[in-house]
Amino acid sequence: MTPGLHVETWGHGDPLILVHGFTQSAQAWGRLGDDLGRRHRVIALDAPGHGGSAAVRADLTAGADLMAAGVRERAAWAGYSMGGRYALHVALRHPEQVERLVLISATAGIDDPAERAVRRRSDAALADRIEKEGLEPFLRWWLAQPLFSTLPPEAAELDSRLGGTATGLASSLRLAGTGTQEPLWDQLDRLSMPVLVVAGELDEKYVQLARRLVAGIGSGARLAVVPGAGHACHLEQPDLFGRVIGPFLDGN
Repeated sequence: MTPGLHVETWGHGDPLILVHGFTQSAQAWGRLGDDLGRRHRVIALDAPGHGGSAAVRADLTAGADLMAAGVRERAAWAGYSMGGRYALHVALRHPEQVERLVLISATAGIDDPAERAVRRRSDAALADRIEKEGLEPFLRWWLAQPLFSTLPPEAAELDSRLGGTATGLASSLRLAGTGTQEPLWDQLDRLSMPVLVVAGELDEKYVQLARRLVAGIGSGARLAVVPGAGHACHLEQPDLFGRVIGPFLDGN
């Protein structure tokens, strides 16, 4: 991988790139990651500002370019939440490297400039909070948010998140938060690879975003809604999620 961008690899088979969500790291995939490694050579990245890449400073486009340059092979890509936004940028900027794309609880951005500005200010305030409170107090507060109310503590893996730094997470919010992202909705029809868009049934906002993503991508996309799961649907219901992603990665 590119120096400074941490990666962990396990398993055997066709390559599968995994990009985690905000506050997580390459270690965040839990039992699902172990299951995927039985059929794939998993390459799990630490996104800029996170985990072993805590010192890397990059926005979404630069971060996507770092990821693509480091992997240097054609592979399936799967990204969760923030990682889904990174993976979407990779697919649009480096389509020759993305054989299949899985977007989990992801968005193509905020359309309205005023709403984006509000979100940027909110992300900046969160970044300030991380730096003021420190990593562990912020993470405990973050995981107590309603977005993660259906995520069991053992699946949240707080200990693995503590491998990051407050300054790294703050930089991620300021450089790659949702408020910084130029919306990509009008570019989705450029995606020519098969795309699986996944959301948890209980996460109504992201179910709606998932439907919009599928509609924007067109005939090459399919939607999967994981029953009984919220935002972190792949961690909350790994068996159900595996039954969805497995056949897709196998080309079915």
